[in-house]
Amino acid sequence: MNEKDTGIIDKSGRASSDLRIGYFVHDVSRLRRTLFDQKMKPLGVTRSQWWVLAQLGRSEKTLGEQGMLQTELANVLDVGKVTVGGLIDRLEAGGFVRRMPCANDRRAKRVVVTEAGRATLRQMQSVSQELNALILNEIPKEFIPVAEEVLAKMKANIMRELHGNTAGSEYLAEEEL
Repeated sequence: MNEKDTGIIDKSGRASSDLRIGYFVHDVSRLRRTLFDQKMKPLGVTRSQWWVLAQLGRSEKTLGEQGMLQTELANVLDVGKVTVGGLIDRLEAGGFVRRMPCANDRRAKRVVVTEAGRATLRQMQSVSQELNALILNEIPKEFIPVAEEVLAKMKANIMRELHGNTAGSEYLAEEEL
């Protein structure tokens, strides 16, 4: 018996088999992270650490080299301040980031990427490009923009649900795929 025959309908009126995309998105994301972890292991950077570096790298592109406040970083990563503090401690010990006093608030610290961190970010970008080539192998090029658009809209829908009707569209504009 296939899922459409079960009569299971979600609250949007879709048959449960239409919801398989959520499982695929989750599985592809999880498997890609696992593969990325394997590729990053020789650099001595853990998943949590490369995630922090990636977010700091993204903020550098949009905010310049002023870095991020630890509290902003905790919010973006959706982790606690203590957790992000420990991650930053380890990245700082490895020479990837440094804490700098915030010009506007003496109590606050900005986290900035060092030159060693930027070199690691370049390696991460190279690994990411290799993985994308591997993942997108045998997928017709004309399918890629459609998949990107669908995923971006899904993300915007989720952001609107989480943060209200005005959230979501701004994330589409700044998203680097």
